Amino acid sequence: MTAGDSRPTTQTGVPARGKRSGDQTRATILTAARERFAADGYERATIRAIAADAAIDPAMVMRYFGTKEKLFAAAAEFDLRLPDLSGLPREQVGAALTNHFLDRWEDDESLKALLRASVTNEVAADRMRQLFAEQLGPMISTLADPATAATRAGLVATQALGFALCRYVLALPPVAALSREEAVAWLGPTITRYLTGSLSD
Repeated sequence: MTAGDSRPTTQTGVPARGKRSGDQTRATILTAARERFAADGYERATIRAIAADAAIDPAMVMRYFGTKEKLFAAAAEFDLRLPDLSGLPREQVGAALTNHFLDRWEDDESLKALLRASVTNEVAADRMRQLFAEQLGPMISTLADPATAATRAGLVATQALGFALCRYVLALPPVAALSREEAVAWLGPTITRYLTGSLSD
């Protein structure tokens, strides 16, 4: 605390801000977490650093969110960066989307962290559902009847999320051992049907 600064400090020595409501404190933590995760990535960002950015004691961060994974799930913003499949032949769309998802899972620790958290945390599960509904649905509408987009997105999610869970989180040996080419060969036709097929196919 500097001379003339009468504000109380947190245990970390950061000057505490004026008294905040629970909602204000939560919002402040989330803002700091978004900035810290964006700057440092999931693995390097720490609760202590986020707390310092928010000018709050680390114990308060844990009180509101419990764990780093739960805080990450509540704070992080994701872009699946879905490709435009509308120009591809129908039989290739499943393989193209499967390849894209494999790239995203393998290159982005944040998505894997969200997947791990979503298994046991409802906030993370909600965020994952939101991702697929809001981003996958509109893309699918360019390939098939928009009235079926939500159903198709849900079915694609069963493959994309189920495979990712078994391969990257549970490390189920037969799935983890598949090569990229084998994974695409198994998943691609099913995802093609979900994207463009009908119940009679």
